[in-house]
Amino acid sequence: MNTFTKTAVAVATGLLLSNVAIASDLVKVYGKVNVTLQSDDDGADRTTNVESNASRIGVKGSLKIDDNLTAIYKVEWQVDVADNEDENFKERNQWVGLKGNFGSVLLGRNDTALKFSQGKVDLFSDYNGDIKTLFTGENRLDDTLTYISPSFNGFTAAATLVAEDNEKSEGKNGTSIALMYGDAKLKKTNLYAAIAVDSDVAGSDTTRLVVNGKIGDLKLGAIFNDSEKSDGTSEGDGFLVNAAYQVGKAVYKVQYQDGDDKADGDAITLGVDYKLAKAVKLTAFYTDFSYEDNSEESHLALGMEFKF
Repeated sequence: MNTFTKTAVAVATGLLLSNVAIASDLVKVYGKVNVTLQSDDDGADRTTNVESNASRIGVKGSLKIDDNLTAIYKVEWQVDVADNEDENFKERNQWVGLKGNFGSVLLGRNDTALKFSQGKVDLFSDYNGDIKTLFTGENRLDDTLTYISPSFNGFTAAATLVAEDNEKSEGKNGTSIALMYGDAKLKKTNLYAAIAVDSDVAGSDTTRLVVNGKIGDLKLGAIFNDSEKSDGTSEGDGFLVNAAYQVGKAVYKVQYQDGDDKADGDAITLGVDYKLAKAVKLTAFYTDFSYEDNSEESHLALGMEFKF
């Protein structure tokens, strides 16, 4: 499907949805536009860019079948609103499933249980300082079956089966499992913690520990990530620590990560978010990477996010 066809499909879908009862449970349109003006330095050249940071649009909904069973779905795309890309739309989580007293079962393309277990710990997710730069395990894969349990005394379990037909599975069925405690958004609880393990997922075996806590207006978080190739050819680990402090409408953030896994080096990011409204915020950050091969890169950015 070429770019023009994809755009036409998107416009037609939008026009169709405008005639649907959007407020109903059956179809809900959502998304966000997140754009930054950046000065990027790769150690050799400094350039000025406008970046679209995982801006996205999606539709989701549910249909109650009976008192104990509901059909659910989500279809989401990443949209690059800043660059002239031939492939402007990129698939994100797209699945169909069922939920009830037993939990939820989802079939399609989805974040693995290990990726899901990260919660909201990464303070600079979708930006240059995202943990995916240094850590293995940030997998969103097709050919997956995911189960998420209901909460039992604050504990929730999740499991993902990655079918061998997935192009990254190397002919093996992969599994990702996680056990989580608390509210990832730290709204219902002041503590969130998780442990997760991948086996033969995208060619790697990974273990991740996550903790995030809140004391008044201060949030503290940490991640430990250990990974090795399924064939034993290489391995590495890394850790992240961060803090966020809210003063009025502003949130001041600092995050440090170090690893020798996906990349060998460390990164520090300083940033601030300023909320203009519930769905709108201004953001600024500076990220500096230093690698063991003595190369460096940095990113200075100012931007805006609008959720809908």
